[in-house]
Amino acid sequence: MLYLELYFAFLKVGSFSFGGAYSLLPLIEREAVQNYAWLSKDEFLHVLGMVEVFPGAISIKYATYTGFKAGGIAGAIAANLGNLTVPAIVIMIAAYAYNHFSANERVMKAFDGVRYAVIGMIAAIMFQYASKMNLDWKSFILMALAAALVLIFNLHPALVVGIAAILALILL
Repeated sequence: MLYLELYFAFLKVGSFSFGGAYSLLPLIEREAVQNYAWLSKDEFLHVLGMVEVFPGAISIKYATYTGFKAGGIAGAIAANLGNLTVPAIVIMIAAYAYNHFSANERVMKAFDGVRYAVIGMIAAIMFQYASKMNLDWKSFILMALAAALVLIFNLHPALVVGIAAILALILL
């Protein structure tokens, strides 16, 4: 039963997450924290910090962590299969039909609406994430520096993460 719960919980995540990595965090939180209590709210936020450090898709890392914690290796496999089922099917259909949709103005406007909603969801989860941390002036300096390195100097995010880790060792 646990493996089916993991599969279907992450099937929901994979089915309803639009717009990229951070847009699905509220969905993962609802399933893993609120609906099934596989993770506590604090653990969810700690895992967010952890998954940002490792390469790969955030949904896969969350599915793996949550599934493994709840049900070992089989749990991690069940959660990831659920997470990947719908996106894999949808992207195959979209790849086939892309030329038709790209010419349809209404479809493109609907995609724009989804993108704006995603920005709002990302802002909400980042606010929640930041509000749970003990932020001081050093933390704000690191956040501002990271933003500047990406936005102004166009550094690769992996390099920014490495620089932030080294600076955190020195400053924090």
